[in-house]
Amino acid sequence: MIERANPRVSHFVLPKPRVVAAKQTFAIVASEFNPEYVQGLVDRAAKELQAPVAKVSLYRVPGAFEIPVVVRELAQQKRADVIIAIGVVLKGKTNHADNISRSVTDALQRIALDYGVPVINCVHTFSKDIDAQERCLEDKINRGTEAARAAIEIANVMSELRTRQ
Repeated sequence: MIERANPRVSHFVLPKPRVVAAKQTFAIVASEFNPEYVQGLVDRAAKELQAPVAKVSLYRVPGAFEIPVVVRELAQQKRADVIIAIGVVLKGKTNHADNISRSVTDALQRIALDYGVPVINCVHTFSKDIDAQERCLEDKINRGTEAARAAIEIANVMSELRTRQ
């Protein structure tokens, strides 16, 4: 049984996927805004990708809003088999965080579909620092680990689909 502290938040962690069959190239595009939390996600994602993945490149951008333009460039140039977008948006007193989050999410999905390159959306919006700390800096439900596992799994699926042609 999965223990739930908050019924709206999943504490389920993706299982470690099988090793990527073919050599794959992964890119991480990470925001420099909210650096402590973002670095926690980047560190966990990089650690998870370290053993099974052939190549991982890291690109830094100023904030979450700038992530999609670099993701698009990487996808357009076919510089990665899978791209992981990492950022943290903290809600304040205005709706700016919601606008940023929706805009980034929509853009990342559009890029993935337009270019046929999987994009893992690890740009998270948090209302409280404690939620960001739990999901970005701790090991139990770290979203960076989950993003890397999802990236490996989708790389396996895409590789399998593309070798059947």
